[in-house]
Amino acid sequence: MKVLLVNTSERTGGAAVACRRLMEALNKHGVEARMLVRNRYGKWHFLWERFCIWAAKHFDKQYLFDVDIANAGTAITRLPEFREADVIHLHWVNQGMLSLKGLGKILASGKPVVWTMHDMWPCTAICHHARSCTYYRKECHNCFYLNGGRKENDLSYRIFHKKLTTYRLGAISFVACSRWLQELAEKSRLTDGHSVCNIPNPLNTSIFCPGDKQAARRQLALPLDRKLILFSSVKVTDKRKGIDYLTEACRLLADEHPELKEEIAIAVLGNGAEQLESLLPFPVYPLYYISEEQTLAHVYRAAALFVTPSLQENLPNTLMEAMACGTPCVGFCIGGIPEMIDHGTNGYVAKYRSAADLARGMLHILSATDYDTLCKE
Repeated sequence: MKVLLVNTSERTGGAAVACRRLMEALNKHGVEARMLVRNRYGKWHFLWERFCIWAAKHFDKQYLFDVDIANAGTAITRLPEFREADVIHLHWVNQGMLSLKGLGKILASGKPVVWTMHDMWPCTAICHHARSCTYYRKECHNCFYLNGGRKENDLSYRIFHKKLTTYRLGAISFVACSRWLQELAEKSRLTDGHSVCNIPNPLNTSIFCPGDKQAARRQLALPLDRKLILFSSVKVTDKRKGIDYLTEACRLLADEHPELKEEIAIAVLGNGAEQLESLLPFPVYPLYYISEEQTLAHVYRAAALFVTPSLQENLPNTLMEAMACGTPCVGFCIGGIPEMIDHGTNGYVAKYRSAADLARGMLHILSATDYDTLCKE
């Protein structure tokens, strides 16, 4: 069997990482799988899409990158990789990878189509995260993200109905990476007549596994005498990844427990890591962006705690990686995070958007008398 996995990026972002790991796992188990990513022309498709969204928003830039309308993309049905494939497995296909017209041609080809959902976009009109909005269940309109003026027949309404028409051209097997996303997708009118199931992302546990924490710190030139908190984001200043809540939680810890200033350090994994040095009350060790998985596993092993204060999340690869390396985790009660962290057993699930509870969870882990047990669960 030949499987073609389709994703916008080859390596950047969680969806790309999950897609590549799935390809490697399939090939390892005798399935011929290959990955198709956006070519250089896709960037022009992306820019054209942004312009159309910008115009629909009356040239307001707010939320410009929170939505996609898939009005332009690569015609992959013309490619030999598509013709040779037995199964088409879509992943994150926005920002100039696939258009709705192109998706229609894929469905009309009759080839089996699997679509792994890395966010809500496949089951909404245009947004990747619907927040508290439930219009996608019946019909998108009056879209919050189109803040240039809410209308019954706005861009989200038109794209919603275009998606409905497109999805009816063939069967789609939607795969959510968490039970949380599965439940949301099943409520959407867009998935009517299609199957929706939940399969977590794959992870190579021969790489991401427990190891010697002190040895990992020595290899990465990290301090041996401090409790190391790890924070990770592709862009560490991304508000959606909760950097404001992390900085506030750290400030609370430092104010309420001044002795921790001599005990704690923060390792920051991601682009722009050095920008946090002036924001946090503890010493910061920028690790920048690391893609090599063996080195990444050492980073997780080196940490005493991994914190993910993300405000919008499905099933984060970073959380799976940290837990597989035996590092306790703290995160907000959002998306698939509560499915992964067993509260009080291998980590702490904090109240959503509560910096105080995030700080409480971090302190709970770092001061736990049964810390070694937390690492093993």
